[in-house]
Amino acid sequence: MMRPDFYRNPRLDFEFNRRIPYYVLAGLVFLWLLSGIYIVGPDEQGVIRRFGRMVRVVGPGPHWHLPFPIERVDTPKVTKIRRIELGFRTVHPGPPARYVDVPEEALMLTGDENIVHCEVVVQYKIKDAPKYLFNVRGPKELVKDASEAALRQVVGRHKIDEVLTEKKLEIQQEIQDKLQELMDLYDGGISIVLVKFQDVRAPKEVDAAFKDVASAREDRERLVQEAEAYRNDVLPKARGQAEKLIKEAQAYKIERIQRAKGDVARFLAVLREYQKAKQVTRARLYIETMERVLPRVRKYLVEGEGTVNLLPLGTLPKVAKGGAR
Repeated sequence: MMRPDFYRNPRLDFEFNRRIPYYVLAGLVFLWLLSGIYIVGPDEQGVIRRFGRMVRVVGPGPHWHLPFPIERVDTPKVTKIRRIELGFRTVHPGPPARYVDVPEEALMLTGDENIVHCEVVVQYKIKDAPKYLFNVRGPKELVKDASEAALRQVVGRHKIDEVLTEKKLEIQQEIQDKLQELMDLYDGGISIVLVKFQDVRAPKEVDAAFKDVASAREDRERLVQEAEAYRNDVLPKARGQAEKLIKEAQAYKIERIQRAKGDVARFLAVLREYQKAKQVTRARLYIETMERVLPRVRKYLVEGEGTVNLLPLGTLPKVAKGGAR
């Protein structure tokens, strides 16, 4: 406050207000408490540490914690897919992407003692944020070293043909399962999302020979598939034709049997008639046979014995042209 004699002695002279330090201290405390406000993103988890010890985990949204140095918060991205490259490195993401080989990571022995060049991509994410932060030191290096160990172990159990062509997908799954087993053993809070071969080939020194062998195998597979397709086309037709012939033979067999039974029945009926009247039956059979043998010839029945005078010949009917008398 200004003193009453200020105009007689014009100089600044203020009295010190003892409340000002308290106001300043209260403001600093307020700003300090305000610094404890933080926001956890939708793809994050908040891990609160009090004097270095984890006390709680919070989800997405605004939160408050005791300000530094009492508490601090770590917000790892738990949904982010992280990537590890083995056997190669991405020099430029492109397009077009450019890569460089890392032979000391890529070259390894197979189960039949051949050398193979494997380039692998491993994708992983955080499964448990506190374990990821506090149980392991350098989680990225841990994943890389464990991936290389799992890759060499699984490839070492398989032949080179299986690695290059036949069982590539099965081997990828085996590597992923083995790597997840190692991560669970280290209890690092890491989940393996995917293990995929970027490239699998023989070393450059023998790559051309292996390509020739692979091409020959592909030709063999193609020929086998073509043969199987031809077999699948011909066999049903042959079976159908065979079934048709069998059915026709069975029908012919039944027909012949029925016809033979009919012939037997007719013969037995004729036999019974013959036994009753042999002469009459013999004559009837003769006439019926002549009717079948000479269907277009006019026939005459002559009764009695000896010769019969048929003159004059002109009275006989003329047989049609091309016929007989």
